[in-house]
Formats: sequence, structure tokens, C-alpha cells
Amino acid sequence: MADFNIKDFLDKKVEKYNQPNFIPNDPICIPHRFQKKEDVEIMGFIAAILAWGQRKTIINKCTELIERMDGSPHDFIMNHQEVDLKQLLGFKHRTFNDTDLLYFIQFFRYHYNHFSSLEDAFLIGQENTGTVVLEKSLDEFKNYFFSLPDYPLRTRKHISSPIQKSTVKRINMFLRWMVRHDDKGVDFGIWSRLNQKDLICPCDLHVERVARKFGLITLDQVNWKTAMQLTENLRKLDPLDPVKYDFALFGLGVEREL
Repeated sequence: MADFNIKDFLDKKVEKYNQPNFIPNDPICIPHRFQKKEDVEIMGFIAAILAWGQRKTIINKCTELIERMDGSPHDFIMNHQEVDLKQLLGFKHRTFNDTDLLYFIQFFRYHYNHFSSLEDAFLIGQENTGTVVLEKSLDEFKNYFFSLPDYPLRTRKHISSPIQKSTVKRINMFLRWMVRHDDKGVDFGIWSRLNQKDLICPCDLHVERVARKFGLITLDQVNWKTAMQLTENLRKLDPLDPVKYDFALFGLGVEREL
């Protein structure tokens, strides 16, 4: 299939799936429950990290967590007393448990005491460079995330990075939510220092399967190089907004249209 045919087909699928009716059944509905920027960032990040398994279960677990934080995640994180943390004990989703959650709370409190936005966490060492290399951002983010003393070793597995050869699917999805901006109302586009042209396409099983059918992925392994190859091929279709095709590839995969 010629590139222009692929582009025409995928552009139409982006139009189909990049619509407000996509929101309620996807983890992105969790940050959409909030107006406050910090709440959007915090619950967007947590929803992305917990995006493992059935979407309905992910949404239910995030809803439970919001309730445990009294409906105001940022306020809870910044103003809780030690005794309030008991409300979080027993939380669990797959291999993510309350030990991990308590460290996430500690990290967010530390970060928001120093910065007004979580975007700063992805600009470390590149604040004034003009061009942000996302691969470096993701590696530095993990180092920063675990820079607090006595972090739980078990929690490291929940934050992936390119240096581990991971596709970094969950964090790339979160970055898409925060950075991409259009008039459709699905992605938030509330960050401006990272550029959507530099984003890496989240590469989950649905996306990978469909991308292979179109020849957008040819590598045998599924790792960081795979995510980069996919994104480079999507940049040929739209150099300014390659990750918009995540809607098309994921939608085609999850709806089993092909």
C-alpha cells in the first residue's frame, strides 16, 4: 500500500477516534474529571501508569484512588498529615500496591514544592536548550523520580525508560495527553515547553499489531527502537503531529476493524 493511501486511511481513522465520545471508555477520562492543572497532571500520570489490563478496571481503580484522596488529589498530596495516609493503605492494581502509591505521593509533594507543573520533571538538563530530546527526557525523568532518599526498590519497575530498552508506553501516552493540542477535546494540550512533533507514539499490543500490518514496524523485537521506528514512520505522514495516529492505530486494534 502506497504511503499516501496509508495516510489517507489513517487520517480518516484519526478523525473517527479523536472525538469526545472516545473519552468515557478510556483511562483519559480520569484526568478529564478535573479542572485544576495539578489534578489533571497527577491523575493523568497515575492513570497512565496504571493503564494495564482492561480499561474498565483501570478506570474503576483510579476512581477508587480519587475517593481515597478525598476527591482532590493535589490538595491531599500537599496538605495531608501522616495519619491521612492510612486512607491509601490496601490500594492495589495488578503489581502496583500501597508501597508504590505512598512513594508516588511523596514524589509529587516534593516536586510541587519546587515546581508549579509536572512538565518541569521532563525538562531536567534541557531547560534552556531550545530543543528537547525526548529520549533523554525520559531517562532523566526516571532518575529524578527516584532521587528521593529511601525510595522502595520495588517501585522502580513502574517507571520505565529508554535506557532499559522499554517502549515506555505509559509515560509516552501521558505525554501525549498533556502536550498534544487540537480542537477535538480529547488530549489536554496544557503543556507548551514540550513540542508535540517530538512526542513518541505509545506502543502497546493493539498499536503494534496494527502498525505491523501497515509496515510501520518491521523490527522483530518490541522495545525502544520499535517505538522510535514507528514514530519516525508516522512523522513521514505528519511531521508536526505524528502521535495523532495513536488514535487510529489503537482504535483499529481495540475495535478489531482490520
